[in-house]
Amino acid sequence: NFMRIKFLPALLAAFSAVLLLASCGGKKTNTQGRYVPKDAVFVIHLNGESLNAKLPWDEVKANNAFKMAYADSTVDAIAKTAMENPENTGVDIKNDLVVFVAKDSAGAYVAFDGKVKDAAKFKSYYSSALKGAAASEKDGVQFLTSGRMSISWDKDKFIMLSDLPEMNRMNELQKRDIWDTAYTAPAITSTRNTIAAATALYTLKEDNSLAKEERFSRMVNDKGDMHFWMNVESLYKGMPGMEVMAMINLTKLYEDSRYAATGNFENGQIKVDMVSYGGKEISDIYKKYAGNKVSADMAGNLPAKDIAVFFAINFKPEGIKELIKLTGMEGLINMGTAMLGFNMEDFIKANKGDILLSISDFGVDSFGRPEPKVLFSASIGDKASFDKLINAGKKMSKGDDMGGKIAYNKNDKYFVIGNDKAANDQFISSKGGNKPAFWDRISGGPIAGYVNLQTIMNTFSKEASRDSFGFMSLQASQKFWSDITLSGGDFKDGGIVQHLEINLVDKTTNSLKQLNKYVDALALIEKQKKEYYKTNDNMLPPAVVDSVVAITP
Repeated sequence: NFMRIKFLPALLAAFSAVLLLASCGGKKTNTQGRYVPKDAVFVIHLNGESLNAKLPWDEVKANNAFKMAYADSTVDAIAKTAMENPENTGVDIKNDLVVFVAKDSAGAYVAFDGKVKDAAKFKSYYSSALKGAAASEKDGVQFLTSGRMSISWDKDKFIMLSDLPEMNRMNELQKRDIWDTAYTAPAITSTRNTIAAATALYTLKEDNSLAKEERFSRMVNDKGDMHFWMNVESLYKGMPGMEVMAMINLTKLYEDSRYAATGNFENGQIKVDMVSYGGKEISDIYKKYAGNKVSADMAGNLPAKDIAVFFAINFKPEGIKELIKLTGMEGLINMGTAMLGFNMEDFIKANKGDILLSISDFGVDSFGRPEPKVLFSASIGDKASFDKLINAGKKMSKGDDMGGKIAYNKNDKYFVIGNDKAANDQFISSKGGNKPAFWDRISGGPIAGYVNLQTIMNTFSKEASRDSFGFMSLQASQKFWSDITLSGGDFKDGGIVQHLEINLVDKTTNSLKQLNKYVDALALIEKQKKEYYKTNDNMLPPAVVDSVVAITP
């Protein structure tokens, strides 16, 4: 088993400083993707220089989670050498580090590449860590190979590659009937020649790598602590069942589709800038039918006092029709909707292009469980067409209103449905109140979202209080997490751009440092929990009482 390879703790320690969370612009080429196949499914780029500057290794070592791992008797001396100082491995942890997953005809493999700071130290360390590995050399590249893994390096770079035969297992199981109890899956074995696979990466032509992928270059050249890339097309290609999607032209939805994200750890927040790319035909539709701004009027109608989750979108309904036409599904969809009394034209005409969802004001149900007020609203285009949609909804539900909990209302402008009739009526009458306090942080584009983590955590404090250790963990989280905002949705530079912010309670301290302290607090609570169970013969921990003192960051 790959996870049992003895050198793995050392390998993880060598770059764990920059993996804590898993814990300039305009250039058309890049160096970070030079040894990554252009069809790689997932790529994570870590800016070792900036991450190490924001969280020095000495601070990681002071973390209780680190101390417990270091004290673990199963961790050998070689691994502890790396934990004491990752540079003992010979890896340049203050340079670019790249992890990626690639699919091929043999299944998939994961690789990790970066710069070698000291080749002699690198060879000495991994030769000791990977005891019994076969050593070889080819064209100036040295290899250490054991089982499904190969560690290789030349004078200035390294590539660590491991086979993922589990990918073949997943594909095989998806092909089988879920009820085929007679089928016995074979044992998972690795047959990949990892030396050959790694050699192919060293000799990879630049045109076949991500070095010349303009969208990838735009991402990694955007200043960030880390970058994430996903090739949606490669992910779906070859998956069981995709042949059917190709037959009905649904492949157009993911053809040439890519996802790019840049993350930064700032004071009091984690910022993520995201771009979703599509193929030419999809992009043309996005560009032509992109939304404008989320509705301020609808947000102002909300009667909610304590919003936990909010989402709004503005779109041009005609774009939905174009997407459906692109996939060739228009006739099939019209056949289905005709049975309900409307067609696609009715759906397009009925919607004006504004949608809002709110989850707020948690109470308790008859069983004492948390129950929020849920409200969904849509702006109305053509009233007669919208009435057809309502009648179709009634036909589908056959009058089922979940025991009278669901109610709806409408006027000339809006339709609203939710589990609180009074709130629906207030929304329709435009007497809800003022726009939410967070509105200015998310408005201005076609997409807006908000999650109040404090409200959600407070809702479950009663449940957590049944276990004093769970309550301490909750308190640590309450002192750390604040809220999440999502904005954007405009079509720009060939893709749909969005901005995500994860906001923390402490606004003055670097968020990566705060993450380190948060993990430290949770580790200390977990240590106390284990000691409690050990000394109390696995007795359940007590509920929260006044004498309980929470451990916080």
